[in-house]
Amino acid sequence: MDIPLEKKRFTPKKIAMMAGGLLLALLILFVIFSSSGNSKLNVERERITISTVKEGNFQENIPVNGVVLPLTTIYLDAMEGGRVEERFVEDGAMMKKGEPIIRLSNTDLELSLVNQETQVYTLLTQIQRTQNASRENTINKLNQLTDVENSLKEAKREYDLNSKLYEKGAVGRQDFEESRNNYEYQKERLALTQRVLVQDSVSSRTETRQAKESYERTRKALELMRKKVEDLVVKAPVDGQLTALDAEIGQSKNKGERLGQIDVISSYKVQAEIDEHYISRIFSGQRGSFTFNGNNYQLEIKKVYTQVSNGRFKVDMHFTEGVPENIRRGQSLQVKLALSQEKEARLISKGGFFQQTGGNWIFKLSEDGKTAYKTPISLGSQNIEYYEVLDGLQPGDQVITSSYSNFGEVEELVINN
Repeated sequence: MDIPLEKKRFTPKKIAMMAGGLLLALLILFVIFSSSGNSKLNVERERITISTVKEGNFQENIPVNGVVLPLTTIYLDAMEGGRVEERFVEDGAMMKKGEPIIRLSNTDLELSLVNQETQVYTLLTQIQRTQNASRENTINKLNQLTDVENSLKEAKREYDLNSKLYEKGAVGRQDFEESRNNYEYQKERLALTQRVLVQDSVSSRTETRQAKESYERTRKALELMRKKVEDLVVKAPVDGQLTALDAEIGQSKNKGERLGQIDVISSYKVQAEIDEHYISRIFSGQRGSFTFNGNNYQLEIKKVYTQVSNGRFKVDMHFTEGVPENIRRGQSLQVKLALSQEKEARLISKGGFFQQTGGNWIFKLSEDGKTAYKTPISLGSQNIEYYEVLDGLQPGDQVITSSYSNFGEVEELVINN
C-alpha cells in the first residue's frame, strides 16, 4: 500500500529567495530613509569642546618666536693680518674698554715700521742741515748788505765833499765825476743786494716750509705705521662680554677676518622671525607683548630686515618699559605681535574644527543642547585665542570648536551626556 508523501512548504530554494527579497527590501528602506533625512552620529559630550560665541574686544595678532640678543654688538675684525701669538682672555669673559684680547705678530709690518722710523730720522737730520745752511747763507748775505751800506755811505760822503769843492774849483772835474759815478754804483749795488736778500729770504722760507711739510707727511706716515703695529694687539673697543672668539695660538689671520664680537649687555633687544606672508603688514613702531615670570612686557619693532630667507624675515624689537630681570642672551620668547588696533567683534575660540571646515561652517548646538547641526559661517581675522565672526553666528550661540576629524560627512550630531 502506497504511503502518501507530505509536500514541504519551505524548500531551501524558497528560503533563499525569501532571504534575498528581505535583504533587498531592507536596502531599499535604508536608501529611502538616508535620502529623506540628515545623517546622524552619536558623540559623547566629554569628548568634544563646546564654546560660546561672545562679543568683546578683538585685536588681530600673530605668534612669533623671538630670541634675546644684546642691544649692541660690536664685531672684532683683524685690522692687520698676522699669526696669533698670545690669548689674554677666553671666550665669554667680561671685558673693559682697552683691555687686550689677543696679540698677533707680523714681521713684515714690524720691519716696515723700523724702516719708516729710519726714514723720518734721516729726513729730520736733512732738514736740520738745510736750516743750518740757510741760516749761514742769510748771515753771509746780511754781512754783504752791511758792507754795501757802508761803501754807499763812504761814496756819498766823498761825493758830497767833491761837489762842494768842485763848485769852489778846489778839485778837478775828473775827481768830481769819479766820486759821483762811485756813489751811483754803490746805490745800485745796495738795491741789488737788498733784492737778492729778499729773494734769498723768500727762497729760504719756501725751502723750510716744504721741508717741514715733507717731515710732517713722513711723521704722520710713521704714526700710521705705529698704529698698524699697535693694531696687532686686539683690544676691547667697549665694555661688554666677549663672545664667538675664534683665534687659536699659531693660527694665521688675514686682514679683515672676523675674530669675535663684544656684546654690550647693558640692554637687550628681541630678534624675531616672521613668515614672509606678513611682510607687507609689518613696519617700525608696531607693538608686541610677551609674558615672563608671570609679568607682561611690551616690545616695539625698531628695525625690519627686508631680506627673506627660507620663507621668513627678521625684525628687531626693543623693550619699551624696562628689561625683565634675570633675562639672558639667547633666551627664547613667545611674542604676540599686534597687526591691528583693538575693536568690538563677535568671537569664537580657536580650535581644531578649522582644519576640516576652513572656517566655512561649524556645528552649532540646538537650544536644548542635545543636538548640533552644520551651520554656514564666515570668519574674518584671527589672533592667538579667537576667530572674528563676520556672519552666521550670534553672541550666546554654542558651537563645537574641537576637531571634526572623526565625524566624517554627517550632518547632525546627537550629543549624549
